[in-house]
Amino acid sequence: MTALWDTSGSAVIKALSAERRAAGSVSSGLALTLVAVVDEKLVAEAEQAATAAAAQHPCRLLIVVRRRPDAPEPRLDAEVSVGGRLGPGEAIVMRMYGRLSLHAESVVLPLLAPDAPVVTWWFGEPPHLIAHDPLGVIADRRITDTAASTDPLAALRMRADDYAPGDTDLAWTRTTLWRSLCASAFDSLIGDVRSVTVTGEASNPSRTLLAGWLGRRLDLSVGVEDSAGPGVTGVTMKVGDDTVTISRTDGSTAILSRTGQPDRNLPLPRRELGDLLAEELRRLDADEVYAESLETFSGLTDLSARPNRRLHVWQDPMEASDPDPALTTS
Repeated sequence: MTALWDTSGSAVIKALSAERRAAGSVSSGLALTLVAVVDEKLVAEAEQAATAAAAQHPCRLLIVVRRRPDAPEPRLDAEVSVGGRLGPGEAIVMRMYGRLSLHAESVVLPLLAPDAPVVTWWFGEPPHLIAHDPLGVIADRRITDTAASTDPLAALRMRADDYAPGDTDLAWTRTTLWRSLCASAFDSLIGDVRSVTVTGEASNPSRTLLAGWLGRRLDLSVGVEDSAGPGVTGVTMKVGDDTVTISRTDGSTAILSRTGQPDRNLPLPRRELGDLLAEELRRLDADEVYAESLETFSGLTDLSARPNRRLHVWQDPMEASDPDPALTTS
């Protein structure tokens, strides 16, 4: 590992080349570049999740920590490693101070793996508009997490308003196992679907997206009910003369109940952040099913028909009355 203090982008590139030569690493084996935009207090958790995801998807990991854009002088501190504490791949942690933090792409662009897709992940409060952050504009795939917002449902609405093909959200990824169980329940059901209800925490965006997905797939209005959580706690489906209920109250095991049949216990764990991130890195195309769920929630249409590229919209957090959280101090 090489630590660089008050350094430059060119020095970081040289340090990465030296680390690669020492480790015998070649960039041709990289599947993508993962750019993680992280608040300082969340760096350790983000590193753990990104390392777990990188173990499944060889990538160049670039962790960007924006700090104090009001600092009088720009400064870059970096940690460069290949096959170190951040996994077997290439990793660079960059802490940017002053006005440099608002132009992070000037350091990140030369560090992107050649001829490889770019995925940008905001861990923490996502940007209001992805076009405000150049690190999102340069990405082929963009991952947010509305559950990390102070108002998750308002953030989810913003993701619908701002959607472009290639966007996704970890609140959607958390519904994968629920969607799988719901779909498998229909394998042995006969009859028309009379009603569906999703139960979960009132402000949980995964509950909203799961209800949107079920409504779109089944072409009906899905009801929602509040519970103490954690997260989504149940789905009840009335099909023909049967009622099927999938309930999870402990965050790890689901109970599948069906009219006239004994209950079944099924694994349904709340997944670790690294597993969620790894799932999203498996696909680099647009997630049209996620877009359809956003449409059902928001009432918008034709989200998948929008352009998949954005133009950068400059916003200075030192001057804006409502600065994007992705650009503020940490």
